Amino acid sequence: MTDVPAPATPAPAENHRAVTVSKIGHGRFKATNGRGGETYFGTGGEDPDFSPVELLLAAIAGCSAIDVDLITGKRAAATKFEVVSEGDKVRDEQGNHMTGLRLTFDLEFPPGEEGDAARSVIQRSLEQSRDRLCSVSRTVQIGEPIEFRTAT
Repeated sequence: MTDVPAPATPAPAENHRAVTVSKIGHGRFKATNGRGGETYFGTGGEDPDFSPVELLLAAIAGCSAIDVDLITGKRAAATKFEVVSEGDKVRDEQGNHMTGLRLTFDLEFPPGEEGDAARSVIQRSLEQSRDRLCSVSRTVQIGEPIEFRTAT
């Protein structure tokens, strides 16, 4: 007899996240969250809208930026805080996907004891975000099947 894994326990309702994507024009879409926030994206053509891949890169960087800022910011406010999120879009036997994903943090803190304290936790905060805290990069790293279905 083969052991069948137990079904995953459903997450509590307060853990559920959702956005609604609506087509607003040729190759253009709007994403709306439950709080009424909106962002626009498209095919990455002539308009300035982000492409879906750029949104993914922004989500990875944004999630980790929040983590790192919360940890370092307890010690000192950054005087410079920029994160470059990048990778290579490839098409191979696995289909279209991104490879070589990387985040580069460019952080500066004021001189002095508080700035030194913030600088001393940068590496640890990057590791904590990568290994445990950032749900976006963690989902990409560990993988999660995506169910595609129709509403009807």
